[in-house]
Amino acid sequence: MMTVRELCDVVRSTAFAIHVYHGSGHLEKVYENGLAHRLRKLGLDVQQQQPIPVLDQDGTVLGDYYADLVVEGVVLVELKAVKTLLQVHVAQVLGYLKSTRMEHGLLMNFGAPKFQIRKYAYSQHASEMTPDY
Repeated sequence: MMTVRELCDVVRSTAFAIHVYHGSGHLEKVYENGLAHRLRKLGLDVQQQQPIPVLDQDGTVLGDYYADLVVEGVVLVELKAVKTLLQVHVAQVLGYLKSTRMEHGLLMNFGAPKFQIRKYAYSQHASEMTPDY
């Protein structure tokens, strides 16, 4: 079984290979489908548009967030196809991690000429979110 760091490395290298092959200019859904397809070919469990409950502080379910991808049930992947990542995209991922209580998230941008990826980790115990790369 892979560690989360190893799993994130596989997702990152696979996403980069997609960016090299397809370049920028496609809709986000094309990159989502491509990444899901290639990760499944590697034998990983990948869920697309997986509903994840958004929880309030007391655990009350407020609604569902539909993750672009959830890999092996432990890594939330948010994809973008924009000119550059903005702080609002980072805030989106950090909010999703906190509200869903998931610990690991990747934010990727396929829309820029240079592939962009950032990893974030959320700790429920410390209630803090930190960029990991």
